[in-house]
Amino acid sequence: MDTLRDVLGRWTKKLGEATRKAEDLAGNTWQHLRTSPSFAEAAMGRIAQGTKVLAEGGYEKIFRQTFETVPEEQLENSFACYLSTSAGPVMGVLYVSTAKLAYCSDSRLAYKTGSHTEWNYYKVVIPLHKLKSVNPSTSRVNHSEKYIQVISIDSHEFWFMGFLYYDAAVKCLQDVLQLHSFHFV
Repeated sequence: MDTLRDVLGRWTKKLGEATRKAEDLAGNTWQHLRTSPSFAEAAMGRIAQGTKVLAEGGYEKIFRQTFETVPEEQLENSFACYLSTSAGPVMGVLYVSTAKLAYCSDSRLAYKTGSHTEWNYYKVVIPLHKLKSVNPSTSRVNHSEKYIQVISIDSHEFWFMGFLYYDAAVKCLQDVLQLHSFHFV
């Protein structure tokens, strides 16, 4: 009887953990879609990103094609999210490598140069040795709105939000910061 109770207890605990993870993913996905000015645009953007990843051969290849890398640099992880800008949230992917944090928008954005309109991807690159802090935060008004503030040593702030895997992104970024701080202190 004790063995049966132990087995059921472990199974219940695992079921509870799986349920919590599924609820977190569902909430994060809903928040990700709501962050965009257009729900449909966000959903189509995620489908387009998934198609691009398959067509290009994975996030590692996209990362290397999009950003300047050195041969020994390895992609640690990537996270679908938004970058907060003065023009509003921009959907894209945050890449974490052994050398840098790098963000690239999913689509090209328009900007003016004189009287001409040009289109380009929105990119941010922070070498790890210039990373000062990683600060997770939650909206006081809506607890489902979660952000990660990244600050460089020259005090530039970047706010990322709408993560599909928020907890994993926080852990990855904090681990990178801690590892980097440990190596270079």
